[in-house]
Amino acid sequence: MASENIENYLKNIFKIQEEEGRVTTTSLSHRLQISAASVSEMIRKLAEEGHVKHTPYKGVQLTVEGRKKALRIIRRHRLWELFLVEVLKYDWDEIDEEAERLEHMTSERLEQRIDQILGYPSRDPHGHAIPTAEGRLAEDKHTPLAALTPGVSGIVSRVSDESPEILKYAARLGIVLGSRMKVKERVEFDGSLRVAVNGREQFVSSKLARHVYVGKVRREM
Repeated sequence: MASENIENYLKNIFKIQEEEGRVTTTSLSHRLQISAASVSEMIRKLAEEGHVKHTPYKGVQLTVEGRKKALRIIRRHRLWELFLVEVLKYDWDEIDEEAERLEHMTSERLEQRIDQILGYPSRDPHGHAIPTAEGRLAEDKHTPLAALTPGVSGIVSRVSDESPEILKYAARLGIVLGSRMKVKERVEFDGSLRVAVNGREQFVSSKLARHVYVGKVRREM
């Protein structure tokens, strides 16, 4: 198997597990836009090589070695994303595909140099934790915007990079890292929210609300 293909699978297995808690062939097929049959065959091969364990009805789990490789490629991806934004001034919705190409061609020496130039960062442009060179990943304590109730406020700390459309839509509403948000009303019919973003009121769809995370959550009187 090509190393790049292995890295992509391991990275996406890790990300789905991080976001949803359980990885299935269906969720991986949807994420990679590959047929379920092709994914099942790849999972079988990855299991044979010791990268994953696949248990019926429990899904796919990374082995210790699989997790180590996943974190290494995720580290390089997120460092490149930050480099593209901070140094080359890309927008946050333009960087995923560029970082995807660059991550597979990055030597350990180049990785260390990028890390140094960026000042040894802990977060990428979307608020995701950057694994350390030793393979440690900071625990995230974010609350989904969709889980907040009226009267609760917080600071935007992460926005899902699942698709450029999500990031473009969020930015258009002023929802970027560091934005202060307060939930004013929940529309029970469709789960959308009326929120104040840095004091400016607008409606946020239920779909976007599931992809925006906040920290420093508190209820205001």
